[in-house]
Amino acid sequence: MSIETSKPDAGAPAPETTPAGRGGPLRILLALMPLVIFGALAYIFWAQLQSGRDTSVIPSALIGTKAPTLALEPLSGATRDGKPMPALTDAAIAGKLTLVNVWASWCVPCRQEHPIILELSKDPRLTVVGINYKDQNENALRFLGELGNPFHAIGIDPRGKAAIDWGVYGIPESYLVAPDGTILYKRVGPFDDKSLEEGLKPAIEKALAKS
Repeated sequence: MSIETSKPDAGAPAPETTPAGRGGPLRILLALMPLVIFGALAYIFWAQLQSGRDTSVIPSALIGTKAPTLALEPLSGATRDGKPMPALTDAAIAGKLTLVNVWASWCVPCRQEHPIILELSKDPRLTVVGINYKDQNENALRFLGELGNPFHAIGIDPRGKAAIDWGVYGIPESYLVAPDGTILYKRVGPFDDKSLEEGLKPAIEKALAKS
């Protein structure tokens, strides 16, 4: 007795022969990718901490180059020694070793840093000027009235254009500018004792030694 076997229909799709695990390695790789990225970032952060580097000192492409042009309007109503504050222009810092401090009344770290800026302004070798960043005029005046005015000139930057030109990451920020207009040093974030002793003061002494 013969046994007939059914033949597959030529028009029917071929049965699924792909292994159940097809695409598995790719899926595993995609699943592990966020973990790998997180691990790499964690290692970079750990390496920075172990290196002892001050992570607030961010390299700037402007260091060693001429400072951007300053042509800012004055802070209306601001005074120093009973006289109206001048605008912040190239002429205000020409030929002087200058610390350009970017600040605002709404900036909490700026308030914390301000006593240090006041002390720096007492150094006769240094001219301290300010860029008032995206601030309200009345609030800026109140800030200076409460905490003191360390600046020899103040320029307002209501739209942040000057901050972009200077490569500002976030305020407060400070730049040491040589008498010839070259940017010598940049500090991102508020000054503290360590950044003064290890960063700004050596930069000032080096600049004075060359003059």
